[in-house]
Amino acid sequence: MAGYRKLGRTADQRKALIRNQVTALINNGKIVTTEARAKEIRKQAEKLITLAVKEKDNFETVTVTAKVARKDANGKRVKEVVDGKKVTVYDNVEKTIKKDMPSRLHARHQMLEVLYPVTEVPKAAAGKKKNTKEVDLVAKLFDEVAPKYADRKGGYTRITKIGLRKGDAAMQVLIELV
Repeated sequence: MAGYRKLGRTADQRKALIRNQVTALINNGKIVTTEARAKEIRKQAEKLITLAVKEKDNFETVTVTAKVARKDANGKRVKEVVDGKKVTVYDNVEKTIKKDMPSRLHARHQMLEVLYPVTEVPKAAAGKKKNTKEVDLVAKLFDEVAPKYADRKGGYTRITKIGLRKGDAAMQVLIELV
């Protein structure tokens, strides 16, 4: 007997389906799908959230200095003539960054194995590549989701039955983060 549902698909299709739906669940907070799929998605999503909760505070803040090109009002680099050549002017900027400890870094890599990259498109620029931005779901898990569930021992998702699907009478459910 298998330890998982096969969902009527080959292994690669099944893995892609589950990864896709787990990514959508974490990005949106809830999705509508069939009952069998939801139960498989729940397994993966809860593993990711558990990883995030365990490793949420496992980092150190470090102050670094970086050379950044000075820019004018239009956003173009400021150039200066030195020895007959145009040279870009740089400023030193101090930044504080989070440096992951080894176990948190490993957890981040495990999350990236499951989650697909997501690009967010603003409504005004729908259908265009301009102004799209990459959503960092791993950072969302660590910064937003994990603190919310820090005192919870499990059961991060809820499955609510909606009813039968019109086409094939499959049980539709809403799976959401509690």
